[in-house]
Amino acid sequence: MKAFFGSMTGRVFITMLLGILISATLTQLASDYERQRAIEEQRDQHLLERAEQLIMATEIVPDSARSVYLAVANRPGLRLEVGTAQPLAASSSWFAHSLAARLGEGYTVASAASRPPSCDMPHHQPVLYGLLRTQWRGACETLNVRLRDGAELRLLVLPPRSAMAGPEMDLRSVIALFLVSIGSLAYVVARMTTRPLKQLAQAAQDLGQDINRAPLDLTGASEIRQASAAFNAMQARLRQYIFQRTQMLAAITHDLQTPLTRMRLRLEKVSDAELQERLIGDLSAMQEMVREGLVLARSMDTTAPMQMLDLDSLLEAVCADASDAGQQVELEGKASMALLGRPLDLRRCLGNLIDNAVKYGREARVCVDRINGAARVRIRDRGPGIPQGELVRVFDPFYRVETSRSRASGGTGLGLTIARNIAEHHGGSIALANHPEGGLEVTLMLPEYYPNKK
Repeated sequence: MKAFFGSMTGRVFITMLLGILISATLTQLASDYERQRAIEEQRDQHLLERAEQLIMATEIVPDSARSVYLAVANRPGLRLEVGTAQPLAASSSWFAHSLAARLGEGYTVASAASRPPSCDMPHHQPVLYGLLRTQWRGACETLNVRLRDGAELRLLVLPPRSAMAGPEMDLRSVIALFLVSIGSLAYVVARMTTRPLKQLAQAAQDLGQDINRAPLDLTGASEIRQASAAFNAMQARLRQYIFQRTQMLAAITHDLQTPLTRMRLRLEKVSDAELQERLIGDLSAMQEMVREGLVLARSMDTTAPMQMLDLDSLLEAVCADASDAGQQVELEGKASMALLGRPLDLRRCLGNLIDNAVKYGREARVCVDRINGAARVRIRDRGPGIPQGELVRVFDPFYRVETSRSRASGGTGLGLTIARNIAEHHGGSIALANHPEGGLEVTLMLPEYYPNKK
């Protein structure tokens, strides 16, 4: 779940979901408030009509029977009483003006200073599917009414007894359906938006493993087609650059073999044995560097076909070859997984790592297991290790640590560079760490092959 919300799809989904929820909430609130205002206005107009009818009907009833008549005629929301006039308010309300206009001449209607006690009580109306409530804002007051015969009446305009939202209903299913629908819509739009980005990211990842992969299809929106075309052009330029660099390095190292061979033959004629030995030693080192340079050039070439490999069988073969060569190598564990790779390159990678462990640490203990869907190969030696600040620099071409891992102990400084190139071309990685119990531990990570993975 954390990975989903940290992805582009998750962020677009959350942004769209929150945006739709906020917009829908504000729209619903505005609609409910407008509906509430319409209900209040409609009720006030209805009360005006009832008040007009009630006052005119009361005027026809004899004085002695008006109290009895009003006790029967009064209804909720409006009550007309016989009594003396109340102190007047500073100004009359719109309800008083509207009622006076309806009654016509001969009638006096004015707002009283006091209000019915129920006006000061809370009368909340539900909004936003009943999740919120708002205060009733309709007419609520006491009016002094004088009839044409001079009789004094009090008209009490009261708030509604209950909410005006109609019969109660369970809206949880409505809200749940609303949330599910907008969530589904936001997820679909988020997937549609981020799918081209995922395809572009996957293409970039695959490019590191296979520079000759098929170019992207120029489909989708114009911006996506433009990005895909730029990616295809970049891939073509990288392929040409790598090819030219590999060819140049291979040509240089190959052409150096001939003069070096001639120099070695001529050195055989040097009469001074000590000088001859030193010169032949230097020449051998140069020839080794040329050979390693050629291997480095080949490790950058990703045109060889990939095939299915069994990692356990490959490790057993490499360790067996090392043991047959007199090296002290021990293999533990099993990965029990398939890899998609180039057999010769992976043998070279594992061979370099084991050779380094034996050369600088006298022995190599190889442990293999699986972790997070990838194979983990750990190769530990018993040597002095590498200073912490040198653990990254040793991957640089021709770089050697000035300790026991020096030119005096052999090597050209290209073994780890070649191994890292091969691992990265197979989607893996190599890391170095000094073991707490002594020695250096090299960790090689290689991803598992999934046949159905897009």
